[in-house]
Amino acid sequence: MRNDTSMAKFVLLGFSNHPDTNLILFVVFLFIYIITVLGNVLIIVVINVDPALHTPMYFFLRNLSFLEVCYTSVTLPKMLAILVSEDKTISFVGCAVQMYFFLFFAVTECFLLASMAYDRYSAICNPLRYTAIMDKRVCIQLAMSGSCICGTLVAVGHTTFIFTLPFCGSNVINHFFCEIQPVLKLVCGDTYWIEIQISVGAAFVLMLPFMLILVSYICIISTILKIRSAEGRHRAFSTCSSHLIVVTLFYGTALIMYVHPKSSFSPYVNKLLSLVYSVVTPILNPVIYSLRNKEVKDALRKTGMKVFHPQK
Repeated sequence: MRNDTSMAKFVLLGFSNHPDTNLILFVVFLFIYIITVLGNVLIIVVINVDPALHTPMYFFLRNLSFLEVCYTSVTLPKMLAILVSEDKTISFVGCAVQMYFFLFFAVTECFLLASMAYDRYSAICNPLRYTAIMDKRVCIQLAMSGSCICGTLVAVGHTTFIFTLPFCGSNVINHFFCEIQPVLKLVCGDTYWIEIQISVGAAFVLMLPFMLILVSYICIISTILKIRSAEGRHRAFSTCSSHLIVVTLFYGTALIMYVHPKSSFSPYVNKLLSLVYSVVTPILNPVIYSLRNKEVKDALRKTGMKVFHPQK
């Protein structure tokens, strides 16, 4: 085994070596990417143009939609390229950059989901003080300062740590993008303790915002149960049900992927799990928020009327 710390490029194995299968996958993932981008951009536009949605809840939703567009754009375009091209390589620097931005957007989304949970907690548990608690300054601090700083620190730390390790032998990454665990398989020697360190770090990064979300929803559910009318309970819960579904999808797969040592999974299962949180969740977010949220549906309807019937 050769020790090559300055490996020039990697090869992304992707899903299949069969051209017909790759063509089908290309069409499917291209459709998913287009719908993901259009759906999330539509959410951003509707929130921007409708004054009724200029509230903290939709400020965070707009940021979430922007993150989803960036998140999928880190991995899907390269995956589409390797599906239809014979050149499946990615440069050493390109791989490091892809991993950095993937981690940055993923961790930023973790903390943004926690901020959204705190917003729902403030709205339901402290309705009279809600506007004072969640003013514009606090929203920007939670979305930008808190979420983005945490994302940057984790992405820089993990990417620097992994890409300063010595790589040996094969340069083939058995994945469709430069994710942590498949890249670690190319590192010299036994990586068991390295995986443990990364799993512990991932557990801390994931569990901190997850615990904040959990505590927020315990308080929310406790407050909702104290509401006497069934209609009031339903109305209160409906404002946070979409967020709860998104949190379950995102954190469910992320915890399986990063807290549990992935070497215990087969490469095929690894790829499927990666698809769930990197491809499936971003396309579902606009669907979940638009179909389960009356205010968003009304805003979409009004925006559509302005576009197609401007004089009415």
